[in-house]
Amino acid sequence: MATASQVSPHIREKRRRRRAQILSAALRAFREQGYHATTLEHIAERLGVRKTALYHYFPDKEALLYACHLESLAQVHRTVAEARERFTTASEQLAHVIREHVRVMTDTLEGSPLAFETTALAPAHQAEVIASRDAYEHALREMIERGIAAGEFRPVDPKVPVFAILGAINWIARWYRPEGSLHAPELGNQFADHLIHGLACR
Repeated sequence: MATASQVSPHIREKRRRRRAQILSAALRAFREQGYHATTLEHIAERLGVRKTALYHYFPDKEALLYACHLESLAQVHRTVAEARERFTTASEQLAHVIREHVRVMTDTLEGSPLAFETTALAPAHQAEVIASRDAYEHALREMIERGIAAGEFRPVDPKVPVFAILGAINWIARWYRPEGSLHAPELGNQFADHLIHGLACR
């Protein structure tokens, strides 16, 4: 059997695309039917394959859920790094993070309510996801603290606006539909405007 280093780039890319297709099908199923009501059979049907074909990529449904969490968290952490590199002020950085987090919720996660499904993860996976979320939350608090110190934001307890921001974005999963009239760029801009306006010094 060929090792990972011996697999051709073409095969690796084909597997990467197939894995992404499986995750996308799983996310749509989770959004439409709920995680607990979704089976691997449902996901396989969406892809037009047998359930056994999924086992080449994921051993069970929980592994799919875990992979979806890791992908979304990786994206929001990259967003924080991008904000720090591209923008100078805390308000610009926070606006970028909010816009991109909305994009992750609407495009990457397709409106799937993953944020509410951590209890379905295995204990070790749950701990890893929660730790990554905590690190992301801490990064947002730091942005707000720097904004307060620079006079951009009013002096508030940073925890409160961060909870408001994350709560508002996570709640998108309860009402967003990809086929609806609102899409990521417009929605992200509106969220950034509303959420940061409440922090700005008057």
